[in-house]
Amino acid sequence: MLTDYLLSRGYGLFFGGWTQFGAAFATAFLIMLIFGRPFIRAMHNWQKKGQPISENVPESHRKKAGTPTMGGLLVLIAIFVGAIAFMPTDSMVGWIALSSLAMFGLVGFIDDYKKVTSQSVKAANGLSPLTRLIIEGVFVVILAYMVNKTMPSYISDYSLALPFGIIVPLTFQNAIFPFSVLLYYIFAYFVICGSANATNITDGLDGMLAKLYMPVLLVLVVALYGATRIGFMDTVLFMPATSGLYPVLGAVLGAILGFLWYNAKPASIFMGDVGSLALGGFMGTVAMLLKSEIIMGIAAAMMVLILLSSFIQTMFFKITRIATGTGRRVFLRAPLHHHFEELGWTETKIVDRFFVMSVLFSGLALMLLKFA
Repeated sequence: MLTDYLLSRGYGLFFGGWTQFGAAFATAFLIMLIFGRPFIRAMHNWQKKGQPISENVPESHRKKAGTPTMGGLLVLIAIFVGAIAFMPTDSMVGWIALSSLAMFGLVGFIDDYKKVTSQSVKAANGLSPLTRLIIEGVFVVILAYMVNKTMPSYISDYSLALPFGIIVPLTFQNAIFPFSVLLYYIFAYFVICGSANATNITDGLDGMLAKLYMPVLLVLVVALYGATRIGFMDTVLFMPATSGLYPVLGAVLGAILGFLWYNAKPASIFMGDVGSLALGGFMGTVAMLLKSEIIMGIAAAMMVLILLSSFIQTMFFKITRIATGTGRRVFLRAPLHHHFEELGWTETKIVDRFFVMSVLFSGLALMLLKFA
């Protein structure tokens, strides 16, 4: 909105994507720094006891009891203010990306509210897993449909982009469903919903989600630059309409950096599901808008491994309990960061080493983005 006004007044500088990126970044970052402390006090006064500490975490986490949660609310406010202020109002891709934040943020807010008001230490003290997955599935269908509408005419509808510029249609035809797009929506579910739940489960140690998320976000920024610059990356599809994502990605980066100021160990506030689910859904949606789903998956491999550790632990326990009558575990405790806590690693060491791995995976993704 502000960009449109400034351009109408002759300030052509704000026509550039990087100017919008920087302005949105600065706005979101300053909002986090200026309003962070008052927001934390407000959340503490409202929640009283803060986020209940799950019974499924290591004993060392008990000392975190009383820390307020739902810091993701301020993160989302900062993102929306920064992005909308400097995003062209006619940017369909920008509004889709922000819609993903709002949709998954709503699911997370309901989940957090139930946890805070119930003060139950049960692991599933928010929305039931089935309820959440169904709601997320509905949102994914809406987002995937809108994403497909933004694709240029030279990209097949309902398709997946592979390295070397290969486009694979995710459709099948038969006598009953001649125009079926089922595979596309299944793929979108794994990308968007998988990203949301990966970031959600990664948010388990102070500062970890922000540190693992930022390298992935920077990979998406590079992919965006390649998508809006002919010849910069031969492996990236040219999609000039995605330029509307510059202020959105800038605002997200600024808000996350600002949140890390308060979430670094010892955390003054937790992100909560309202922030972690929103950021994950956003990450998957932006990857689909840029046709960079596989690149994003490689960059976010550390978060994917954390998600897989919980899945493997749960499935192995259930299978061995059926087969032997006694459930067994692969890890000392899941997800993966809790396993290393049980091994005696300090929280800071785990976060920093996972951050190093996230940087390495993101570096690999950048290499593939440039040369694949």
